[in-house]
Amino acid sequence: MQHSTDRVVRVGIDGLGRAGWHLHGETLAGLRETYQVVAACDPLVERHREAHERFDCRTCSDLDGLLEDEDVDLVVVAVPSHLHTEHAIRALQAGKHVLVEKPMAHTLADADRMIDAAKKVGRVLTVNQNYRFTPDFLTIQDVLASGKLGRIILVRMAWHAYARRWDWQTIKELGGGQLNNAGAHAVDRAILLMGNAEPEVWCHTECTPLFAGDAESHAKILLRADGAPMVDIELTNACAYPQDEWLIMGTRGGLTGSYCQLRWRYLDPDLLAPRAPLREPTAARSYNKEKLPWREVVCDLSADPSAGHRKGYLHLHGSLREGQPLAVTAESVRRQIAVLEACRASTPEWRTP
Repeated sequence: MQHSTDRVVRVGIDGLGRAGWHLHGETLAGLRETYQVVAACDPLVERHREAHERFDCRTCSDLDGLLEDEDVDLVVVAVPSHLHTEHAIRALQAGKHVLVEKPMAHTLADADRMIDAAKKVGRVLTVNQNYRFTPDFLTIQDVLASGKLGRIILVRMAWHAYARRWDWQTIKELGGGQLNNAGAHAVDRAILLMGNAEPEVWCHTECTPLFAGDAESHAKILLRADGAPMVDIELTNACAYPQDEWLIMGTRGGLTGSYCQLRWRYLDPDLLAPRAPLREPTAARSYNKEKLPWREVVCDLSADPSAGHRKGYLHLHGSLREGQPLAVTAESVRRQIAVLEACRASTPEWRTP
């Protein structure tokens, strides 16, 4: 890939909905030294004036108009999920670099078509896996790499809420549902924590009245592989008593918390008295008792929801302008799509309310 000497990456945003406007447009507006929104497209004409006033960019009603703009270096595909593959491939074939919103694709076959299209034209294809760069996940990776928690036995992620939804992300035909929406982030994190292992997948989903459409509003995923911790993921709109997002169990300690605060405690094995199994009865018929010398850390984190997006865009800029390795490769996200596809394959026919 030829790297431009122009420091600023000129962006065209494909879709000005929630993701296109808030997650991408607003983030890029705060990175003016490295990015400039020069064009945007959306079928809703009333959004054109908003985009022109906010980003001082050109606007059009469809993707064709955006792709004809020679100033656009990078196309951000932020349309509804079922259009991701088609729009990404069209943008690549037009000679643009592409960042596609999650989920990258609905099937492995579509993901492979996108990857092949990028290779044929020598352009960058990446995915907005911004949850790889959030303060909580980066801290957890550091803690686990330190070995302080020992061998990790279980990683539990709980994305809990009790709320009704009736937007397009509740409609299966449009790519809605917990697997594509929250699962694209949670499973992505799980795969990174499991390393190179190819996990066995078990999944259970439910359609409940909390979603107006026919897509799943509840999903339970279990991932297991030799040499890797088991990962237990709950993605639900049906939890009236939400629990902490993170619970990690290790042989020397554990971690819990959520995006704005984590805490972990661990044992120094050198401070533990040696213990051997006893066949004799314990004194007073009691259970074993000892006071453990815990070391505990509480870590307050930034609650800025855009932190992951900014860091992801800064990584991408380094790839597009400085030749640095791509932080989120399409091939790495393909592994996530494989797990999500296996989740659907392992799920019985849709359960109705």
